[in-house]
Amino acid sequence: MAERRLASIQVKPGAAMESQSGLQMQGPRIFGAYDEPEGRRRLACIVMHPTSNFMQHYLIAPLARRGICCLGLNSRYAGSDTTLLMERVIQDLGAGVRYLQEAGYERVFLIGNSGGGALAAFYQAQAERLTVTQAPDGTLVALHPSDLPPAAGIVLTAAHAGRSRLLEEWIDPSVVEEGDPLAADPALDVYEPANGPPFAPDWVERFRAAQRARRDRIESWAWRRLRQLRATPGAPRDMAFVIHRTQADPRLLDLSIDPNDRPVGSIWGPAREVNYAANAMGRFTTLTAFLSQWASCSQADGPSNLARTGVPVLLLEHTADGSTFPSTRDAWMAAAAQHPGRQAALHRLVGGNHYLAGQPELVEEAADRIAAWAEHL
Repeated sequence: MAERRLASIQVKPGAAMESQSGLQMQGPRIFGAYDEPEGRRRLACIVMHPTSNFMQHYLIAPLARRGICCLGLNSRYAGSDTTLLMERVIQDLGAGVRYLQEAGYERVFLIGNSGGGALAAFYQAQAERLTVTQAPDGTLVALHPSDLPPAAGIVLTAAHAGRSRLLEEWIDPSVVEEGDPLAADPALDVYEPANGPPFAPDWVERFRAAQRARRDRIESWAWRRLRQLRATPGAPRDMAFVIHRTQADPRLLDLSIDPNDRPVGSIWGPAREVNYAANAMGRFTTLTAFLSQWASCSQADGPSNLARTGVPVLLLEHTADGSTFPSTRDAWMAAAAQHPGRQAALHRLVGGNHYLAGQPELVEEAADRIAAWAEHL
């Protein structure tokens, strides 16, 4: 039986007030968990999300049983993405890759699960050719090629295309007053029964345009406020704000749009309740974190970054996922095809929900497919 171990990895310091913990700021560390397989240390992987705790990820033990050390690694922002910079998270991921290399593993690959998909693509793009020197707001991140040892391949499983795309596709365009989540235009409310489901194609087109318009208004405001702060002597470099109602994708209610095997609703519960919830995707953020993660200027778009990489790719499509769709799959596969000669494979986990919750047979199927693919790295 594999032995469960904890990893404690020192990382480079971030920006001032990135954490409220003085100890974390003085000696920042990230933490992970892994099962160490017996025998030769040939293959290892990292499964990591920008903010979710992956130390109990469902793939750790199954992959260890197949001879692959799987490190479920947390970033320094585990549990809160309020101040998260994607440019800092890839630095944390690089520390994890080096940790496994120094432990003697010959080939290290990345598993991009859920929001970790775009993270893995962003990391590998920069590991192969470093171009990022700062976050979108100008915050220097001091990345060095030695921070980002290239991975041997990328597995994408139930992988979102990126946080900036999520916000554009999920934000509620009916909000007419950013400070009041109850102030809404019923003609653009996906939860107004008069609008559907089913939703007429022309209504969906207007809805999507209004989503982009709201996202763009928030983004324009964020830039204006940031420039105002930084032009004012003694003012802070950043400020917090709230984005209300961020779970309003018509696909959650109308299964004929981008159809797969999903049930109606959000992966987190009844979609309307999640939309209004006090804690939901992108709800609490700062100007700098918004620009890095959620805005159109984010450097962490998944497919765009994957297209810049040359490593083998395996995409596991969860066919009953309520948050990644056939169009998500197609975007990833089209990006993978941009690199001539790349080995790119698609495997469908039929009936798989987003978390493979209550689906142990599909967890084993996923582990089997990953292990078989990884043998050729």
